[in-house]
Amino acid sequence: MHHLAAQWIVGLLRDRNIPFLICGGLAAKGYGSERDLNDIDLFVPGEHFSSVVQAGQEFVSKAAAHRQEEGWDLTYVQFKCEGIKVEVGSADGPRIFDAGGETWVPLNIDFSRYKIVNMLGLELPLMMKEDLVRYKSALSRSVDIEDIRAIRESA
Repeated sequence: MHHLAAQWIVGLLRDRNIPFLICGGLAAKGYGSERDLNDIDLFVPGEHFSSVVQAGQEFVSKAAAHRQEEGWDLTYVQFKCEGIKVEVGSADGPRIFDAGGETWVPLNIDFSRYKIVNMLGLELPLMMKEDLVRYKSALSRSVDIEDIRAIRESA
């Protein structure tokens, strides 16, 4: 079902010429992680965030809001498509909790830094491997550590 959810969100974004960057588990999969996907995570530029929320209105399962949870401090919306969670974050000022330094640090989303990978039947712009590993290292949750290990092993 992940491919259907990915096709839905990518179609919605591309129809509106909205740049996006895949992060999280799906990006990790693109670099060699083999764990099951929990959801599809991506960022869009802040100025496009509200139009994404509006365009996907019928699929909203968690309203767009600023939230601080599970090591993340950002504005995002959660959609549910084909039973799959699709979380779209605003690239305006997201922060992550650096477990090692026990402090909140900025997560800089650079839409000019990406690698196109063919996954789920789509050409997807993945966050660069080193950027993904950097933020997953800071978060250091068990899924992040698992992803980093798999990414390094497949390099």
